Amino acid sequence: MGLSNAIFAGGCFWGVEHFFKGMVGVSAVVSGYSGGHTENPTYEDVLTGTTGHIEVVQIEYDANIVSYDALLDMFFKIHDPTTVDRQGPDVGEQYKSVIFYANPDEMNAANKKIKIIDAGNFFKDSIVTEVREAAIFYKAEEYHQDFIEKTGRMCYHQMYVNQNQTLFNSDF
Repeated sequence: MGLSNAIFAGGCFWGVEHFFKGMVGVSAVVSGYSGGHTENPTYEDVLTGTTGHIEVVQIEYDANIVSYDALLDMFFKIHDPTTVDRQGPDVGEQYKSVIFYANPDEMNAANKKIKIIDAGNFFKDSIVTEVREAAIFYKAEEYHQDFIEKTGRMCYHQMYVNQNQTLFNSDF
């Protein structure tokens, strides 16, 4: 299988990046933008909500070591997939929950995972995560890469995981 890429949007990319970087089998995580209509968007452009872009992470992983399904599990454990266009204090279309699939297998895996999680009542509300065909990925500015490590700041995703340890430690 070798190296593969996955693109996920789960609110502010800093926190999503932070958790995926800790996974065995993940070789790179890059913060960026995807899903919109503006070429080469900047952070300031995306914040306006007029570009259609969403804050995302592109994950490079070794499919021989970590499965796409395991990436999906992490994705659903580190953010609230039941809120529309919002993660904690971050509100706007650029913070929505989206899985960008590269092929039918990924699309089917994402939809199956959503059904399993909803059926298991892991969350109080139904999942609103969108499953979309992959779009062009634009790397975010350098100061956004490895932001938590560079600044030592805590992000919403870390607080969310701390408050939801039972969920984080559960199996879907």
